[in-house]
Amino acid sequence: MSSLQEIDQEIVAYLLEAEREKREVEKITTKYPHLTFKEAYELQKQLIEKKEEQGGRRIGVKLGLTSKAKQEMMGVHEAIYGYLMVDMLSPEWEPIQFEQLIHPKAEPEIAFLIDEDIQGTSVTAEDILRVTKYVAPAIEIIDSRYLDFKFTLVDVVADNCSSAKFILGNKWVSPKGLNLAEIGMYLAKNSEVATVGTSAAVLGDPAAAVAWVVNKLGETGQGLKKGDIVLSGAITEAISFQPGDTIIAQFADLGSVSFTCK
Repeated sequence: MSSLQEIDQEIVAYLLEAEREKREVEKITTKYPHLTFKEAYELQKQLIEKKEEQGGRRIGVKLGLTSKAKQEMMGVHEAIYGYLMVDMLSPEWEPIQFEQLIHPKAEPEIAFLIDEDIQGTSVTAEDILRVTKYVAPAIEIIDSRYLDFKFTLVDVVADNCSSAKFILGNKWVSPKGLNLAEIGMYLAKNSEVATVGTSAAVLGDPAAAVAWVVNKLGETGQGLKKGDIVLSGAITEAISFQPGDTIIAQFADLGSVSFTCK
């Protein structure tokens, strides 16, 4: 086995153990400062494969850094992506258990339910709308394994983009006739509005964001499958929550989604 393979296995085991034990760890670039963006996605791939070996199942994709402001802050020119696993999906009626997380934050998103396979490198927003059966309000709970939620872009990609949980609203709407680029929403904690925004913050149009990830996946011969869920990216900044808090995201035209933390 090469030293590179050994390093990859060490990093994947390190991240999986941190997630399993619900504890913060030092970011991986502290020990391996020369890791590249490409290597980070390879580490992410190996991490997901290890989860699948342990009985996990992929059910979709999530996007991150879909805000131009966040991209500028991180010094990048494009979004990032990770994978959704079946155990990340939390029913809206079941409380989120804080003890299962480290330092979680909630962010509002629009979810897409894909109705037919799609793959390529020149996919458009119109193509995405054609293969989308429903859109729905969603809240993603991000929960980086890294100490104090601080990391580089390489760190976060390797850690599957801080994926933890997500909740889907019970109102699923056909995208036909909707202007998905102009969906207003607010995010509230304990009945107090914490932040407001519009879906245009997601690369100008959430459907364009989904097209972007399909094209990126297409570069490695991958794509989306029928039945996949795609979280198109945060509409506003994420907010922290604690046991006893209730979070609700209210969207124009799409309804609401909420959860309570225990």
